[in-house]
Amino acid sequence: MQFGKNNTPFDKEEFAARLAKTKAPMAEAGLDAIYVSEPANLNYLTGYDGWSFYVHQGVLVAQDAAHPVWIGRGQDVNGARLTTILPEENIVGYSDDHVQSEAKHPLQAVARVISERGLDRARIGVEADSFYFTAKSLDILKAELPNARFVDAGALVNWVRAVKSGAEIELMQQAARIAEKTMARAIEVIGPGVRQCDAAAEILATATRGTEAFGGDYTAIAPLMPTGVGTSCPHLTWRDDLFASPAGTTVEIAGVRYHYHVPLTRTVYLGQPPENMRKAVDVVVEGLEAALGVAKPGAGARDVHAAWTKAIERHGFFKDSRCGYSIGLGYPPDWGERTISLRSIDQTVLEPNMTIHFMPGLWLDDWGIAISESIRITEIGVEAFCDFPRRLFAK
Repeated sequence: MQFGKNNTPFDKEEFAARLAKTKAPMAEAGLDAIYVSEPANLNYLTGYDGWSFYVHQGVLVAQDAAHPVWIGRGQDVNGARLTTILPEENIVGYSDDHVQSEAKHPLQAVARVISERGLDRARIGVEADSFYFTAKSLDILKAELPNARFVDAGALVNWVRAVKSGAEIELMQQAARIAEKTMARAIEVIGPGVRQCDAAAEILATATRGTEAFGGDYTAIAPLMPTGVGTSCPHLTWRDDLFASPAGTTVEIAGVRYHYHVPLTRTVYLGQPPENMRKAVDVVVEGLEAALGVAKPGAGARDVHAAWTKAIERHGFFKDSRCGYSIGLGYPPDWGERTISLRSIDQTVLEPNMTIHFMPGLWLDDWGIAISESIRITEIGVEAFCDFPRRLFAK
């Protein structure tokens, strides 16, 4: 993949298409502008990339503007120059006395930019339920711009991201190769007497090194590796305790290229797996394959969930949570896109180049298993990004 003048794997034409795709639903919602604060959305619209999301930063997209405006901490301006496709006049930094200060707030600087761009009476969307947009942020915008109208734009940009371009799919295919290597290394290093933290170190190192052809990026979620009774909880990480035998460990990792994630989950068992776990693995694999059999353009997200649910209920299992979600570009704390969910109430119609982490885990009272696949909806059906055996790995 060839790079443009900036540190992004995408060209200006790709960013122009993304901006046009974003302005269309803005117009439908009657928005003159949108203030975007989710780091993945900043990256998607401008290419911006930096570990600066612990302070307030955002991108202002106006309907009548040719380019978005990046607004962030002054010391990050050079980072914006290096990583975005924006012209100089569309990169705006605020002074450091706004940072974690009682005297000033970064959203006051944002309000000034909005006013200077002639939007002080506009109808402006905000990402009200984003991890990175606080209640105080909205209060300050309303106080500083009393003639503007601020409305919740929801996950507008996230939904634009749901259908990937060819260039994005290429990065996810590369991420899949990293995920395969990382999972193979995880299964190799987990063993009786091995410290959990040492296994985690190997997982992180493998994911970062990537392949000989390309390196890996940091994951939006740390490696999840609950073990023993902890497998009944899907989101535990690691300790310095030793892996024990007999016991199972669920490993959820991701390969990442330029923040594009391909997650993968498998279950390892040290010792002789009990019969109930072996049967549960067969049920999960059967359910996974049944669900992927109906995942295609025109099918609903809830149709995929129904196929999974029907398959496992035949064997006496029930899962009341979703069994998958949209993935792609992600920053901490989540690699999910907060849009498509494979569950009974989601009426999303699947389209080609939607990408989803199908996560059919079973978490019971004192144990659990998970075998997942990251998938792409194709023109005629579905394909898994990774080529990795769907089974229980007994050691």
